[in-house]
Amino acid sequence: MEKSKEMKLKYDKTVWKEMFVYFKRFKKEFVILCVFMISLAAIDISFPLLTQYAIDTYVVPRKMDGLWIVAVGYGVLTIVMSLIVFLFIKQAGRIEMGLLYQMRKDSFEKLQKLSFSYYDKNAIGWMIARTTSDASKISETVAWGLVDMVWGFAMMFGISIVMLIVNWKLALVTLVTVPLLAIISVVFEKKMLISYRNVRKINSKITGLFNDGIVGAKTTKTLVREELNRDEFGEVTFDMKRNSVRAGVISAGYLPLALFISAIGTVLTLYYGSVFILDELITYGTLMLFITYARQFFDPVLELARIYTEMISAQAAAERVMSLINEKEEITEGDDVIAHYGNHYEQKVENWEPLLGDVEYKNVSFYYKEGEYILKNFNLKVERGQTIALVGETGSGKSTIVNLACRFYEPTSGQILIDGKDYKDRSQNWLHANIGYVLQAPHLFSGTIKDNIRYGKLDATDDAIIEAAKTVNAHDFISKLEFGYDTPVGEGGGLLSTGEKQLISFARAIIAKPRLFFLDEATSSIDTETEWKIQHAIDNVLEDRTSFIIAHRLSTIRSADVILVIDKGEVIEQGNHTTLLAMKGHYYHLYTNQFMEEGERDLLNQHARNKLTTPKLETMTA
Repeated sequence: MEKSKEMKLKYDKTVWKEMFVYFKRFKKEFVILCVFMISLAAIDISFPLLTQYAIDTYVVPRKMDGLWIVAVGYGVLTIVMSLIVFLFIKQAGRIEMGLLYQMRKDSFEKLQKLSFSYYDKNAIGWMIARTTSDASKISETVAWGLVDMVWGFAMMFGISIVMLIVNWKLALVTLVTVPLLAIISVVFEKKMLISYRNVRKINSKITGLFNDGIVGAKTTKTLVREELNRDEFGEVTFDMKRNSVRAGVISAGYLPLALFISAIGTVLTLYYGSVFILDELITYGTLMLFITYARQFFDPVLELARIYTEMISAQAAAERVMSLINEKEEITEGDDVIAHYGNHYEQKVENWEPLLGDVEYKNVSFYYKEGEYILKNFNLKVERGQTIALVGETGSGKSTIVNLACRFYEPTSGQILIDGKDYKDRSQNWLHANIGYVLQAPHLFSGTIKDNIRYGKLDATDDAIIEAAKTVNAHDFISKLEFGYDTPVGEGGGLLSTGEKQLISFARAIIAKPRLFFLDEATSSIDTETEWKIQHAIDNVLEDRTSFIIAHRLSTIRSADVILVIDKGEVIEQGNHTTLLAMKGHYYHLYTNQFMEEGERDLLNQHARNKLTTPKLETMTA
């Protein structure tokens, strides 16, 4: 579900102040850009002064001597202006790309640090939109908006000073419409912000629908949802079109109105300037100077009006990107822990103690939604080297117990001890570096089989990769592939079967020889032959390692040291396979029912195979 933090429906200085504080690392580049733009404004202001001088000194008196000096001045200013334009475009482009890079880098790093709870609450499209379109909108607006903003204010300030010095009365006539423009801006700002915020929200929905449509393509086809998906996408895109048009209409109404007001200022300048000439209060050159300045003054005004609409549009994006970058991490490290163990990206591996494998839950309570406890005062002590199997209905808390041990979440209350010490007193990276985790639905990264196994230990040699594959019985099928270990797996491992992906993910999990091993229904979605291979590998890999197994097929956990039957976050039965069967309780009924179901399924499969082979035998006999 998309998270939306609404702010004031007006231009919010706080948001932009926060943005510019964030961009202070580009302070030097911004200063250089401002120098270029102020210099450009000074040159733009100089041209009308040269024109005034030429008219009053040479044109009106009809003299040609010395006019070449004015021409040379124009030429020099034009060359300098061209050079400055080249430099400011280069500088603004550098700032734009630098800002975009920094925002995307920081956003991605933040996503790496956030705990699972953040991903539980926010849709993929919401996150993708912030690191792509929203970040692009901000970098473009800040870099190029700053160009026009600095140039515009420098032009307006410089022109105002020159006009007031030359003739303050005519200057006031020229500037009389500026307060009216300010009032118009205030009237339009709320409407523009509402419209642009809606556009950015809908853009996230569209990104999410694209993601769902691509990732869930197979499900869409099997459920024959093509028409429904098309209609749903059509509704959202139509909503996007309607809101975009509305935002465009508001902007389109604002800019022409500002243009009309600026034209009034030019007309007033022309009228009163003509009166001043007739009264011989100013020269023809001065009138031309003021008419030119009236047009030049309102050009930056119009640019600032355009920038204003862009800033309002980008403000919605800025709110969203900064909400991600400033997202509070639910699982954090203390200063002492960081000093000793390092942080996410600067790890002090030399200080890491070896993990032995003792795990203890002490009065652990946990909820995803406040008040709705998944675990309450849960206690469990696991000795190093033990294999603990978790059995229970969906939603009973099995995965929560495992995820808490991995510190993907932290207890709401209580403690989890690793080797007798609260794991909050050590770093997440220290713990995660000692964990092997195999999921029910394995995820492979784009690349080769070798790359994916090496993700478990980046400095692993090719021999170590092959050894890990052999350990989990994956080497045989990999060797039969055309490119062997260099075979591409496709996006998400789409070029391999579910069983093959599971074996590779298993090899990836064991290559670093972790001390804690977690299997979350790792064999529930694969065929019997692959299950046998993985089960055989499990028996080898888990020896002398502490392991937690969430099992769907109870036949895979018969050798576990301790089996916990979980119901609503509580252990209702505990013991090994033989002990629990002898109790003839909950586990006994689960096991016997599943055993009978699997037996019936095997008989049906055998019967089907016999029916297929019987006609062939009869034909051969005939």
